Amino acid sequence: MNTKAVFNFASMQNYFDSGATMPYEFRVKQLKAFKKALENFEDDLCDALYQDLRKNKAEAFLTEIGLLMAEVKLAIRKLSSWMRPKRVGTNLICFPSNNRLYPFPKGVVLIIGAWNYPLLLSLAPVIGAIAGGNCIVLKPSEHAAASALVIEKMLKATFSENYISVVQGEGSSVVPALLNEHQFNHVFYTGGVKVGQSIYELAAKKLVPVTLELGGKSPTIVEKDADISVAAKRIVFGKFMNAGQTCVAPDYLLVHESVQDQLISEIKKSIKTAYGKDIKSSNDYGRIINKVRFETLVRLFKNSISDIVEGGEYDEDDLYFAPTVVKNISLSAPLMQEEIFGPILPIFTFSTRKEAFDIVAKHKNPLAFYLFTSSKAVENEWLRQVSFGNGCINNTVQHLANPYLPFGGIGNSGIGGYRGIYSFKLFTHARAVMKTPTWIDPAIKYPPYGNKLKWLKKLV
Repeated sequence: MNTKAVFNFASMQNYFDSGATMPYEFRVKQLKAFKKALENFEDDLCDALYQDLRKNKAEAFLTEIGLLMAEVKLAIRKLSSWMRPKRVGTNLICFPSNNRLYPFPKGVVLIIGAWNYPLLLSLAPVIGAIAGGNCIVLKPSEHAAASALVIEKMLKATFSENYISVVQGEGSSVVPALLNEHQFNHVFYTGGVKVGQSIYELAAKKLVPVTLELGGKSPTIVEKDADISVAAKRIVFGKFMNAGQTCVAPDYLLVHESVQDQLISEIKKSIKTAYGKDIKSSNDYGRIINKVRFETLVRLFKNSISDIVEGGEYDEDDLYFAPTVVKNISLSAPLMQEEIFGPILPIFTFSTRKEAFDIVAKHKNPLAFYLFTSSKAVENEWLRQVSFGNGCINNTVQHLANPYLPFGGIGNSGIGGYRGIYSFKLFTHARAVMKTPTWIDPAIKYPPYGNKLKWLKKLV
């Protein structure tokens, strides 16, 4: 695919080089225009999310549009302070200089969105890139086709195409072409590990920095001292929203054997409370994105011998897969070999914390980690033991709703973090500048050094 026919990279680079995106006044004006566009296109965006994922308006606002609104409002409110040069300390050898960090836009950046939260995961980084003073090329996911079209319509109606351009098409062909044909200044990708690795390799050839928001098998731990009814409600909320198609959804559950039966009972109650007896008819329960993804879930489910605790029903014609809980599953089963990314929750028990540690260690660096306990000592023990991107104590997924927290993975689950000020920092370079007065110029710093070494050691 010839991406030159889709957008004019040279025009965008020239626009950035002109300095038009640099001033505070320009950036805040664009952020306000973005906020207004969200308001004007809210109905269209909600309709698109329903077409793609069967999300109702409440879930669309709670998990996507509302979070974008909070993000852009924060950026508008804080932009002036984010842009202000930050003074840092000066050591003795540099005295009497003063030192500051000046945030500078990276340039023309490429943002590659994901299909499971097609608005949030495409547009939240756009807000940070606008705040940072960049020009933006956005590639929404073709798998959420209705959302991608509304995103393009909204951005085209709001911004000039030499400032923000949208590129559509099959990601497997469009993205490599974009990276091979153009010298972007940053690449931001949300999606799977394999594609992330390919993007990393392509970007590395041109020394382009990347942010990779990937995934992984995020564990949920329920200790014997947890509030079981609250844990169940919050696990059900985090696991089955968006029909389980959430990168930070609880992927599997580890529960102390003494409270397993109680937790299972409460989970079943919470599923009924959330979605009713006839879940397929519930307005609050979504659908799998497409047939390919549906067939993958069915294969994982069928090939993992287990006891079905709840659910297990599915309908290919409707892309419906019921909230499903299974137990007595092998750790080597297909469901435990890859991120499930659907409404299937395997439950395992443990009697000692070491057993639980060993299971979690089989899937290193999860994107999210959830722990339910009333003990600060237990909490600290888990936090010391597990390397993860983000997490919650006595909650699930809610951390993603807080724009004051950075969101991102570590190791296998990603590179870099964003949201709020962290998005601004991601899309800017902190230029370090030392300013030295000329009214004093100590000779000790210059040769000949003679017997100055002992003094230099003290100064440095």
